[in-house]
Amino acid sequence: MAEPMAEDDMQETARPGSGSDPVRLDGHIDDCWNRIGVRGDGSCPELQHHLRCLNCPTYASAARQQLDRIAASPEVAQEWMHSEVASAPPPHSAVALASALVVRVGGEWLAIATAVVQEVAENRAVHSLPHQRNPAISGVLNIRGALRICVSLAQLLHLPTTPTPGAGVPSLLVTTYEGQTLVFPVEQVAGVHRYATGALAPVPTTLAHAAIQYTRGMVEWRGQQIGLLDHELLFYVLNRSMT
Repeated sequence: MAEPMAEDDMQETARPGSGSDPVRLDGHIDDCWNRIGVRGDGSCPELQHHLRCLNCPTYASAARQQLDRIAASPEVAQEWMHSEVASAPPPHSAVALASALVVRVGGEWLAIATAVVQEVAENRAVHSLPHQRNPAISGVLNIRGALRICVSLAQLLHLPTTPTPGAGVPSLLVTTYEGQTLVFPVEQVAGVHRYATGALAPVPTTLAHAAIQYTRGMVEWRGQQIGLLDHELLFYVLNRSMT
């Protein structure tokens, strides 16, 4: 099955969408992902459910319409060949923005780049692995018919492993980076947060050593500073520990 188009590959001009099929105006396709989605201001209410525009049926419908247009219109096909122009940020956007999913682990709010988040799944049984020396490796579980490694971020970051009272419904954060999939249990998912990439604050020395090691910087969220996880280092270290 072909991979879905990235948000960057479809940049048109139209009016906002809200989870229904994109509105076509004079041949244009609604680019709600660029305005209220992960590449816009993040105000789309559908993000709370889908997390990324790639998971939204509105985006999938727009992708199909775009493919139809390419097949039918040589002019659009020519534009598609110059996608680097289409994928450039809007000229009025002077601040580079990024998005992260905010979750609670061990009573602490943390953020992880939405680029590596595949889905938030319901909690399920974890089967232990024999002779596993890394205490952060909880075991394996079934995600969509495939066995995936389950990793305790609380153990890895030296955070409390007992559930936080009133934290909400625990979930599983399914993440993928460079072909490797890891699953992290989380106490609560707050939603997607957008931040200026140049506004990352230094990691305070008051954090535990393990937390400092795996934190890229601090992000302001709801009036407080939370740690943005360094997913590249996280995946690298965990991959080394399992080989």
